[in-house]
Amino acid sequence: MDVKTCIKKLGCVGVLNFATVDEDGAPQVRNISAIHYEGTDIYFLTARGKAFARQLYGDGRVQISGYTRYKETIRVSGTALEVPEDEQIKWRDILYREQPYLENVYPGESKNIDTIFAIRNYTIEYFCLSTRPITREYFVVGNAVLKPKGYRITDACIGCGKCAGVCPQKAVDKGTPKPYAIRQNNCLQCGNCFENCPVKAIDRLDSSGP
Repeated sequence: MDVKTCIKKLGCVGVLNFATVDEDGAPQVRNISAIHYEGTDIYFLTARGKAFARQLYGDGRVQISGYTRYKETIRVSGTALEVPEDEQIKWRDILYREQPYLENVYPGESKNIDTIFAIRNYTIEYFCLSTRPITREYFVVGNAVLKPKGYRITDACIGCGKCAGVCPQKAVDKGTPKPYAIRQNNCLQCGNCFENCPVKAIDRLDSSGP
């Protein structure tokens, strides 16, 4: 898997979930189909008066999620910035050409209420449930920063093997002789090893996010 393949898969899914945070810190999710992919840049359209646009103006952080028929989740996390005014019509025309239904939503001059945002610096999490063990990969686009997630077995490991025994995906390898190690690309991040370690030798890498 790579960035370009993930982008292509998102394009095939078509309608994606976009999540933002409102002024009260509450999560807000909506389905967006007016999306254009230009290399690794992601362009999308909304109306300036919508709560979606206000949340992007106020905070900018956005997370996009798509789910394929092959049990793959592709999650994009980044910051959306409004496209400069002198580029707005160019990208709006491209989106309207690719999504003809938009003419029915904003006919004629009413489309002037639209505005285009772009996401250029972001991380991608690819997660596939149809493999055994599962597959998880991370990618960075632009100058985004990838925050660690999941669990890590520390040097406090006593080599008892309890973590390997309770891992649903058998993603824990025996050490020589210790510590044991988690294969991060096959880890469900469920925390079963963390909860069952008798000596608390497993650290949680990130306390936030799904």
